[in-house]
Amino acid sequence: MTEDTKSAGTDTPPNHLSVNPMSPHFDGDLLSRGIGIRFKGATRTTVEEYCISESWIKVQAGKARDRKGNPLLIKLSGPVEAWFEDLGDNAPVAKL
Repeated sequence: MTEDTKSAGTDTPPNHLSVNPMSPHFDGDLLSRGIGIRFKGATRTTVEEYCISESWIKVQAGKARDRKGNPLLIKLSGPVEAWFEDLGDNAPVAKL
């Protein structure tokens, strides 16, 4: 368990989380709760990885693939907010 995932007992998502099982920031239990992401004021559903403290998200770059068949990701910088979707409309939001 990484330090980012120790907040699993709280109602706010961790600072850094990824949907890629090969990533050290992957946590299937947290992802099963559903994570909502707001980036630059818009709700995003295609986020592959995020980091709140460093203010960035990673999303797929179209249909491009690397030589191993994994989608190419681009890093976008800006304010990031995250919350657990299973807590409903009044869920606590993790942000800077």
